[in-house]
Amino acid sequence: MSASMTRSLCSRLALLAALNAGLAGCVSIGAKPPGSFLSLTAQAVPPAGITASGTLHEATVVLEPTAAAAVSVLRIPVQIDAANVAYIKGTHWVERPARAFQHLLADTLRARSKGLVVETDRATTGMRVGGQLLAMGFDARTREAVVRFEAMKWLPGGRIETRRFESTVPGVDPEPSDLGPALNRAANEVAAQIADWVG
Repeated sequence: MSASMTRSLCSRLALLAALNAGLAGCVSIGAKPPGSFLSLTAQAVPPAGITASGTLHEATVVLEPTAAAAVSVLRIPVQIDAANVAYIKGTHWVERPARAFQHLLADTLRARSKGLVVETDRATTGMRVGGQLLAMGFDARTREAVVRFEAMKWLPGGRIETRRFESTVPGVDPEPSDLGPALNRAANEVAAQIADWVG
């Protein structure tokens, strides 16, 4: 083999080695993925085939809530005491809890035949529902799944109303298989309370 062919072969092998190293760096994500992911599923959903129409100003607009720091991440918080928070190991939310609750609330309102219900952050002079997700996790002191929401309702004409809603499910173990369904139940109860309040 000539010297030029040897150099060419070595260059190709070096390039392949570099590419493999680069791919290995892309594929390796470092931390081990969680064993499970939690999501919220609406217990009340509109039947298939039901339609609604109208303008944005006629619709009930469900805004994505803001979230307290402890629930603004994908991990599930554990309230240890009044000043300390930890997180459940081995599980995460599929999406931000505030975003998941927005979807859940919108589906609950649609199932209540609230007319046209949309999820958007666009400005409108119609009815808007939003607020802040204060808690969606586990309270180690009481062994309860807790969902707490500070709701805001913007009415046509500029009037604003607020109200705090909460639901707890007692006797829960801090395991994903137990905590996930309990949080889903509590979130659905809060969404139903908000739907009653919206009227």
